[in-house]
Amino acid sequence: MNEVLSQDEIDQLLTAISSGDIETEEVTQAADQRKIKIYDFKRPDKFSKDQIRTVSIMHETFARLTTTALSAQLRSLVNVHVASVDQLTYEEFIRSIPNPTTLGIINMDPLKGSSVLEIDPAITYSIIDRQFGGQGEGSKISRDLSDIEQAVMEGIIVRILGNLREAWSQVIDLRPRLGQIETNPQFAQIVPPTEMVILVTLETKVGEVEGMMNFCIPYLTIEPIISKLSAQYMYSSVRSGATTENLNIIKDRLAEIKIPLRAEIGEMELAMRDVLALRPGDIIRLPNTRISDEMLLKVGDKEKFLCKPGVVGNKVAVQITTKLEEIEKDEFEELISEGDE
Repeated sequence: MNEVLSQDEIDQLLTAISSGDIETEEVTQAADQRKIKIYDFKRPDKFSKDQIRTVSIMHETFARLTTTALSAQLRSLVNVHVASVDQLTYEEFIRSIPNPTTLGIINMDPLKGSSVLEIDPAITYSIIDRQFGGQGEGSKISRDLSDIEQAVMEGIIVRILGNLREAWSQVIDLRPRLGQIETNPQFAQIVPPTEMVILVTLETKVGEVEGMMNFCIPYLTIEPIISKLSAQYMYSSVRSGATTENLNIIKDRLAEIKIPLRAEIGEMELAMRDVLALRPGDIIRLPNTRISDEMLLKVGDKEKFLCKPGVVGNKVAVQITTKLEEIEKDEFEELISEGDE
């Protein structure tokens, strides 16, 4: 930042120039000095500050959801929050994590390529201890996971990935899947060592045990949606709520909802004593309904269609004849009046 001079300093500078104590060339040379920013061409910045900020916002949501999910599953106080979001080379990421550790290779469908979820050994063994009924103490011994411990962590990571999908829903309908778990970072070479990645570091606390979770996403994986990683895009999609991904999610969820469908033949009033006296085989005469009249078909409580009764095979059925939205109000009242006659 340029230093702002006070009025007294400006007056002193002008006095010194007018008196000849300071040459104007010296002032010009000082003004022409520029701060040089060092740029390393071996590791070019591929993510803008706005994109990094957007990734941070997305994973703050992921951290909140993960806090709730793990607290419920482990029945322990869990706290997860975003510590930092940085861009670096994949080699730098691999060198920064311990060996052995828990590395989940995540398939980022529909994006191409994979990402890595690394869980600190202290957090890993604390989770395993809680799952086996312990107090959640981390192991002080550095060792590989056993087959049973690895199966436990697979379940934990799969649960976490559900939160990741929800956190990314404003950008893409992400369907992350756990490919495999590695313990040696050298066996998790998903991209070349010099490839740039974005690293989301999550500070994690399980009970009294503290550690880190790192989510590493290569630039090659995230490149197809890099233009969507902006606050403007996210806020506009939240306001409109009409992105293709969101609409598909809503349609899929609505398709599983069950609602009642009811065909009404007609109606009449009966005294309670007559209702109590009804027996199998009794006939109820509907005064304003003829056998040739169409019935009203309701979806939930809304009058939606007109239909005719019939049989399909050995089951009672109705055939939809008219959609009520297609009938004008006058025509509908005319149909009702004809039924009353």
